[in-house]
Amino acid sequence: MPLKRLIIVILLSVMCFVSTTNAQQNFSDEIGPTRVRVVQSQDPLLIPYITWGGESALFYANGGLSTQPNSIMASLGLNLKLVPGDDFMQQVRDYLAGRSPVLRGTFRMIAQASEVIGRDPRTQGVVFGQLTWSAGDHFVGRSNIRKISDLKGKKIAVQKGGPHVGMLYDMLLTARLPKSDLQIIWMDELTGKNSPAEKFRIDPTVSGCFVITPDMLSLVGDYHAIGDGTGGTVKSARLVVSTATLSRSIADVYVCRKDYIDKNSVVVEKFFAGYLKGAEEVIRLKKDYEAGGSKKYMALLQMMQDIYGKSVLPTLDEDAHGLIADCAFVGQPGNMAFFNDSTNVVTGFEGVNKNGLDMAINWGFARKRHNLISSSLDFKSPTFTNLLTTTVMTPIQRKRFKEESVRAEIETFSEEDILDDNTLISFTIQFEANQDTFSETQYREEFDRVIELTSRFGNAAVAIKGHTDPSKVLFSLVKTGIKRGILKRTGTRGSYEYFMNGRSFSLEDTSELIRLIQQKKFDDGSDFDGPYQIMRAGLKLSEQRGEAVKKAILAYASRKNVRIEAEQIIPVGVGIKEPVIAKPTNSVEAAKNRRVEFALIKISSESVAEADFDF
Repeated sequence: MPLKRLIIVILLSVMCFVSTTNAQQNFSDEIGPTRVRVVQSQDPLLIPYITWGGESALFYANGGLSTQPNSIMASLGLNLKLVPGDDFMQQVRDYLAGRSPVLRGTFRMIAQASEVIGRDPRTQGVVFGQLTWSAGDHFVGRSNIRKISDLKGKKIAVQKGGPHVGMLYDMLLTARLPKSDLQIIWMDELTGKNSPAEKFRIDPTVSGCFVITPDMLSLVGDYHAIGDGTGGTVKSARLVVSTATLSRSIADVYVCRKDYIDKNSVVVEKFFAGYLKGAEEVIRLKKDYEAGGSKKYMALLQMMQDIYGKSVLPTLDEDAHGLIADCAFVGQPGNMAFFNDSTNVVTGFEGVNKNGLDMAINWGFARKRHNLISSSLDFKSPTFTNLLTTTVMTPIQRKRFKEESVRAEIETFSEEDILDDNTLISFTIQFEANQDTFSETQYREEFDRVIELTSRFGNAAVAIKGHTDPSKVLFSLVKTGIKRGILKRTGTRGSYEYFMNGRSFSLEDTSELIRLIQQKKFDDGSDFDGPYQIMRAGLKLSEQRGEAVKKAILAYASRKNVRIEAEQIIPVGVGIKEPVIAKPTNSVEAAKNRRVEFALIKISSESVAEADFDF
């Protein structure tokens, strides 16, 4: 299998809650009784690692599994021993027993264990550093799932306990769907037998599954393909959403026991500074490798293959390199944004912590809420700023979206009638006939939802689609059409039939009406009250309404001191193109057409500015 072949084969498999049943379990019941003990002598300091590209920075900084004399960690006076941590439950047991003061996992995995580690004040979890965001996890669906909202009523397969559970939680949150609205099939393994991909493959009643890249490619064929049943693909299977788009869903973090970090904050600070320096070096070497080759980068890939084994990383150029390419390092700027930016309310520490603990309680992983503690590290201290090349003194917001590129892409989707195919979720607000302002008092819930979408789906755009009612256009079309002899009408009011060129003519065929109006079949464009001019005026009005809504959202975010990127939000004038009711017969029906639709749109990576660190 290409690229990340078992890239996370252990990342989740390993992190899975091993069970012989398909029922989800409380984490405490799964882990069993474990006595809390004081942290044992830590020379060397035991640091767990998992199967993930973010660990490349740790391996490089340490020089291997044991700290090497000329390594970054050695230069900081540290002595580390890196130990396998793919069995997350065993990680937690070792953490409680004092064998290692550090946990390594995704934030949602830590949240699932929050009750277990939070019962004793000594082991309460302090989240002291973010490593990466995931860009290589996927949800694959059949033809009956095109949008996230289509999950309702479906049967979905997901690996028990791993990071994909959090991804599913985020998707249901996005669609405002409760867990009870779908049937979850809990699978024990990440890949292979008893995995979501295999269940999806053999059981046609399963509408979707959460998978890693190799399984996604085997089911679909390619990122933009639809499975046709050949070459091992599943007919009609498609990639619905991935963490390349839902880019703020899976955060990889380090957690430390509170009793240890309280006494050894300098050691923890040096360790994480060393990790971040390793990340800078990996990024630099990766650039050299992609530009023409790098012996040091190849040596790092070889180290990763030696550590993980050839069964996990069969090749260096494809699998080991692909493992690194599948994650987005956040660096010191990203940690400043995650821990210290009060405007980062959705995907900063407080928002992610609340989200993770909500999931743990609501989905039965924990019975009581035990908060995780935010990092006490000072990312502006000399330990970081003297060692690292890329640092910031205050949290900043990177401008990521190329507005003109995003706008052009959405407009192309609209012109080619594939905008709906690239839409992940949509919802609407209604407005009055002559309304041109949109107050936060009336639309607060929708404005908050847009802020949430732009934050969590960091590499998607939100199109604000303005729609107008076609009633005036239809009235003018009939009037001028009959006057010029183009249309013939028979019947009585309420049951009229129309004919054009001797053939039945439907006023509900909106796309055909637009085509004829654009060709000026009913007027020559000189009549101000003609259908062509009215349709053009309606389109312009819909654009203005979209702009007014965007302006209102940005003003609302500014007043709340909430982070939002203006270029991620694109107003789109739709006009009469997509009516809810093509031929309204009364004012109530006409009002349903007057709306602004918010659509979360998948866009290409070319529309997002590249940067070394993702924050």
